[in-house]
Amino acid sequence: MVSGATPLAAPTRREELLARLAAPGTWDLAVVGGGATGLGVALDAAARGLSVVLVESHDFAKGTSSRATKLLHGGVRYLAQGNIALVREALHERTTLLRNAPHLAQPLPFVMPSYRHWETPFYGLGLKVYDGLAGRAGLGATEFLGRRQTLACLPTARGDGLKGGVKYWDAQFDDARLALALARTAASRGALVVNYCAATGLLHEQGRVSGVACRDMESGRAFELRARCVVNATGVWVDALRRQDGAAIGRAVESMVAPSQGVHLVVDREFLPGDHALLVPKTADGRVLFGVPWLGKLILGTTDTPRTDLPQEPRPFAAELDFILSESARYLVRAPRREDVRSVWVGLRPLVRPVGDDAERTQAISREHTVLVSKSGLVTVTGGKWTTYRAMAEDVLDKCVRAGLLPTGPTGLTRELRLVGAPGREAAVHPIAAAPGPHLYGSEAGQLAQLPGREHQLGGGLSEAMVRFAARHEYARTVEDVLARRSRLLFLDAALAAALGPQVAAILQAETGADPQAAAFAELAASYLREVR
Repeated sequence: MVSGATPLAAPTRREELLARLAAPGTWDLAVVGGGATGLGVALDAAARGLSVVLVESHDFAKGTSSRATKLLHGGVRYLAQGNIALVREALHERTTLLRNAPHLAQPLPFVMPSYRHWETPFYGLGLKVYDGLAGRAGLGATEFLGRRQTLACLPTARGDGLKGGVKYWDAQFDDARLALALARTAASRGALVVNYCAATGLLHEQGRVSGVACRDMESGRAFELRARCVVNATGVWVDALRRQDGAAIGRAVESMVAPSQGVHLVVDREFLPGDHALLVPKTADGRVLFGVPWLGKLILGTTDTPRTDLPQEPRPFAAELDFILSESARYLVRAPRREDVRSVWVGLRPLVRPVGDDAERTQAISREHTVLVSKSGLVTVTGGKWTTYRAMAEDVLDKCVRAGLLPTGPTGLTRELRLVGAPGREAAVHPIAAAPGPHLYGSEAGQLAQLPGREHQLGGGLSEAMVRFAARHEYARTVEDVLARRSRLLFLDAALAAALGPQVAAILQAETGADPQAAAFAELAASYLREVR
């Protein structure tokens, strides 16, 4: 809603969203970017009572925010680096998220197998410190395991030379559905959030940012959104908007993002059955390897490879695939081969490098993220990780207030704000590690069950009713929206997702009347297996 307007319900029909975009007035805050950070900022601002509009050029969480390793964690490796403040913050934010979205974020036990006698006490003592930093936010005590206990937790771990292991607790989540929950919760608080609406430029008045120009990617219709404050939260792509801002006010802008990609392979759970995740703290080349049970499959990864380009759909390098498969073979009795891989997906991390911009930089909340306010008043945030998205959002808005771009108001309102779909505090929740189904809808499962097609199972845990729900309530426009992010089937089994594409397209077409982009999805799904076949 624009300033002074009456709060509205949260429509998802495209024509209603565009009508609100076209309404005259000035927003308190315009956010560019619909990933974890941008959506977190929009939700926090809406909770503070500000008028908020958010535009995203593609779908919500289309980029990095749907391609995480699915872990909510304090960062064991940061503990090894001595970054105590960051670890403590992340551990407490982890608990906040588990409380506010228990249907989408849950505790998960991890086991580090030890093949040298010193590894169990060395890593175990470090993880005891991890427990101590968590304090009351801890999820379970670290345990030292013998060989037999380790194999009970990791039944298919290599037994030759196994000395024992260490068990500790972190958490996992469904990143894309969590992003969607943020978007819908922000909308329920009056924010206008619009996917497939690209920011085409910034508006300036007398050398100051005064809003955002944007274009509906479906109709080509252009809009100008006036706003008192504009936040650039476009992840690895933040430098593009910063350069537009610099050009408008005649200032050179130095890049602040050094992207790095992480590759993930998905295989069947038979390669590591059970409900424990595998963590190898130091691989042959010093990296970390995870084997994470998630939505009925097993995620293996990840890598950390610098890139100089910024593709919307990054693809793995051959060496990255070889690394994950070869390292998995060192720890699993039956090692996955290329033909066993069900899907391959890649996320770009927005790693922040120091810049020469003379605007103030703040990392007051987390040394992983950076907030910059340019001479024109454009606020840019990048870096960070999913676990601390809420604290990052608070940091961004507090910086906006200190810069005089937003009014002073209440803070900390999202600490106890339960997200759309969160079940009652006493309600039982279904494990995320298990196969997908209606349980991922939390308290909205009953509403889902009322839709046509609830008994019509398409495959992979997806029903006709879920596709209709995605179109009516979750902003889905294309087959990819449904099969990549409302359901996670593209990330779990790309071949099955491709097979279901035509059925999903037909349902979407009937629901929205828009082109569901079926052919584009077929090509995309094929690319999720191309490198390993």
